[in-house]
Amino acid sequence: MNELLIRGRVLTFVKEPEGIDDNASYRFFGDGAVLVRNGKVAGIGAHADVAKQAREGVKVADHRPNLVLPGLIDTHLHFPQTQAIASYGAQLLEWLNTYIFVEEQKFKAPEHAAFVAGRFMDELLANGTTTAVAYCSVHPESVDAFFAAAEARNMLMVGGKVMMDRNAPDALRDTPQKGYDETKHLIGKWHRRGRAHYAISPRFAITSTPEQMEMSRALVAEHPDCYVQTHLSENKDEIVFATSLYPEAKDYTDIYARYDLLGRRTLLGHCIYLSDREISVLAETGAVGVFCPTSNLFLGSGLFDRDRFDRLGARHSVATDVGAGTSFSMLETMDEAYKVLHLQGQRLSPLNSFYMMTLGNARALELEHSIGSLHVGADADIVVLDSRAKPAMELRMQVASSLLEELFILQTMGDDRSVAEVYVAGRPMKRTARSTPVTALSARTVETA
Repeated sequence: MNELLIRGRVLTFVKEPEGIDDNASYRFFGDGAVLVRNGKVAGIGAHADVAKQAREGVKVADHRPNLVLPGLIDTHLHFPQTQAIASYGAQLLEWLNTYIFVEEQKFKAPEHAAFVAGRFMDELLANGTTTAVAYCSVHPESVDAFFAAAEARNMLMVGGKVMMDRNAPDALRDTPQKGYDETKHLIGKWHRRGRAHYAISPRFAITSTPEQMEMSRALVAEHPDCYVQTHLSENKDEIVFATSLYPEAKDYTDIYARYDLLGRRTLLGHCIYLSDREISVLAETGAVGVFCPTSNLFLGSGLFDRDRFDRLGARHSVATDVGAGTSFSMLETMDEAYKVLHLQGQRLSPLNSFYMMTLGNARALELEHSIGSLHVGADADIVVLDSRAKPAMELRMQVASSLLEELFILQTMGDDRSVAEVYVAGRPMKRTARSTPVTALSARTVETA
């Protein structure tokens, strides 16, 4: 039996915080522990209590005084754009044509796709992210590379081949039938293989003809347990272009609604310029609007209105959106989210930030039974955060007097340097993610509890 006792200051959420001091929204153990058995959480609580549940001679990873939390979750990013981060000076449509469509053509080559997929997974892990939802390129080779890299690390990942049959370079276009056939084959090959989940991925209305949208509808009907991911209302020029291609639609959201693509497993990137009617449609169908603050600022797209989503009862999540997003770090992403909301007179408490990165995003994916919180039976995907990782953080922490202050310091000043360790299904991964040989646990390890 494979057991590990992870000791530290343990924090996990049980519900969405209703205020800045909603103590009932989380469980916190100042000297806590998580017992991992065969890749699952077998116990959580005060160290003295959890240690009694462990077998004699259990290995202990002692991370005190660091925080032990569920692994972070990213609900929207593009793995083929890993080497296109920091591409200068363009808004969405120009940026796609100038940089992204050029970069994505490289992913026809399996060797290139495999190289970038490995680096992509390692960057996620180095930043404390253990699950992500990603677009691959139009090439099946990119999907194979993506899921193979995740499988090698035993990561729970969601992804899929983009479907594009117009308004893209010839080398990046499929056809409605080819997109359907390749997607169907990839679903059969990868969906629910190990920890893999497939996302049917018509890139957005601009790059799919009505015929391809019909094929997307057929795929969703045939595979209702797959996810759907696409883009919605990121940029004003995009909205004008998309709605001009589908003049019969009431608005941009109605394009997807007409093809039955909206449901509780649908993830819609950006959702910046939606009308109340459109947000109400998302609320009725259960579709998720994905808040991508870093990329929205980088491309000058606009500001996501979280409070209006809440008022109208629509679901939402948060994501990095690499490569328009400029960092793999969910901590840095929440720092930008705080500013985006602050500009609109909306508040983002540190509790809500950490809830969104963990249990909130897990609920958006309807995977809260296995990831997003540390409960008995959950997958042991865990991140250890050091709130004193940088000299400026250590100096600030000298005067911090509460857990909430510490979380806000991590959110505001933290980055990959704050990630002391990452566990995927109970296996330590941080050093592996930086391509350093792993000879022992990065924490102090002893043989008995």
